[in-house]
Amino acid sequence: MSSEFPLRRILAIAAVATAAVLAGCAEPAPPPAPVAVAPPPPPSVILSARLIDQAAVYRAYVDRAALVSPAFTDGASVAQGLKTAESYEPHQLLRGAIAYGAVVALQDPGFRAGVRTYVVDADQRRTVAYEIMKDPAYVLGIKGSADAAGLVISALGDDGRKLYGDGVAVKQAAYDVQHAAWSKADVVGREGRLALAKQVSATPLTSESDLSSKLSQAVSGTQPLTLAASSSSPPYTPLVIRSLAVAALAALGYADDDSLGQVIPIMAEPNADQCLNMSKLNLYQCLAVAKPHYEDVFCLGQHVLKDTGACLMKGVGLAEPVPPPPAALPVTQVSTTPHTARHGRKHKD
Repeated sequence: MSSEFPLRRILAIAAVATAAVLAGCAEPAPPPAPVAVAPPPPPSVILSARLIDQAAVYRAYVDRAALVSPAFTDGASVAQGLKTAESYEPHQLLRGAIAYGAVVALQDPGFRAGVRTYVVDADQRRTVAYEIMKDPAYVLGIKGSADAAGLVISALGDDGRKLYGDGVAVKQAAYDVQHAAWSKADVVGREGRLALAKQVSATPLTSESDLSSKLSQAVSGTQPLTLAASSSSPPYTPLVIRSLAVAALAALGYADDDSLGQVIPIMAEPNADQCLNMSKLNLYQCLAVAKPHYEDVFCLGQHVLKDTGACLMKGVGLAEPVPPPPAALPVTQVSTTPHTARHGRKHKD
């Protein structure tokens, strides 16, 4: 009995040891399958609300100034026309023009799709965005850029033509209105009128919320703008290139509020800026010497409307309209018939 118990114990220990050996020889369980992590979705097309507001300020100014009527009836209507058209700060108007140009460029479906091909891969998206930030002309290598450039040139160029054409009409009114006695009276408070021009030219305008909302929807694609233009071949002006660059950054997701530090420098264009500033300086000089109301009309037509419109056209590479040739004076036919013959008979000696 005593010898049977150790035998059972030995057999049990041996069984346990055998099981342990067999367990050690078994293949380990496969590791759990890795959990697939989906890449983050590509960013939406986004343009900072601050830039959209700048575009809205530009759009509102052009629409408002182009409605200045040359049908002046008194000194008050001249003063109101001046205040309406001269109320823009040159740097803000230029940034607004480029921002609006970016909104316009995004309305071209080919350009928009061409940029969006780079957003799938995050590294490629970042690389393309940084290249554009370093050199805005890099955007010209993106498919669809020529069509988008055509839209920008057409939109901003048409705005320039509107202002320029209105300026021609207002400048002509400076001569036509002189038949009215009030136009020859001196402007009251001439110094204050010049001070006001300088004040409103240094005061940034605020955007209209409805217009900002409309442009925001155009950027997102929910409510595109109705535009039409043909493709345009390079070379392009810096203003056009910078509009395309900002549009491309928006399509890449790099023109939001966090990216403003890199986008704002792209919206500086020295040539267009100098043109708008020169328009203001010429206006100040004109108002400083103008006395009667009709001379204020001339300052408004030439140095506010025409000059500003010319800056926009030049900014996108368009020449100023060629003025029509002066009307030909009527010519009276001179007869070569002798004087005596015109009377039907000769005088007697």
